[in-house]
Amino acid sequence: MSDSNNHTKDHSFFAMLARMKYIERWALMRNSVSENISEHSLEVAIVAHALALLGNKRLGKNYNPEHVAMLGIYHDCTEIITGDMPTPIKYENPDIQSAYKQIEKEAAYRLLNKLPDDLRKEYEPYFIEQPQDKEAHILVKAADKISALIKCIEEEKTGNQEFGSAKQTIAQSIKQLHCPEADIFTEEFLPLYQMTLDELS
Repeated sequence: MSDSNNHTKDHSFFAMLARMKYIERWALMRNSVSENISEHSLEVAIVAHALALLGNKRLGKNYNPEHVAMLGIYHDCTEIITGDMPTPIKYENPDIQSAYKQIEKEAAYRLLNKLPDDLRKEYEPYFIEQPQDKEAHILVKAADKISALIKCIEEEKTGNQEFGSAKQTIAQSIKQLHCPEADIFTEEFLPLYQMTLDELS
């Protein structure tokens, strides 16, 4: 009985992931509708998958859209341990940014170590960046910013002006990525997020 309990404790990876829904984003902002990292990660995965398809269909790329989507799903999982650090603090200076990246890496290994041995290697590419996934991670980064921009648009639709400055900053940061897939998405699909349900229907 004791061995069984220890075995369960060592393999708490999925129980930990279930706590993503308790970690709120935009902690320094007044939100009309709250957003947790579980909701955000799904949206990032959806957008990242779309970016990969756009790259393949329109730009002659050879992405694996399903793999890109999975990278999107897991991109913020370390925040289960670290919490969601507000962007102005995270990117305040190179020293803080470097230290936070190290903390994220340690958090990633802590989570991976909560998996059985036969599964750990399967999940490692989603938590520890692999050299062959460099382009895929650019798509995920772009999708992460697009998701943040969508949040700003949705908040503005409720009449909340709190996100106006963030919206401009994030839109500019997407352009600075020089990611053609993200440019296509923001030009072709993003304006529709301004519409009401009746207009979309």
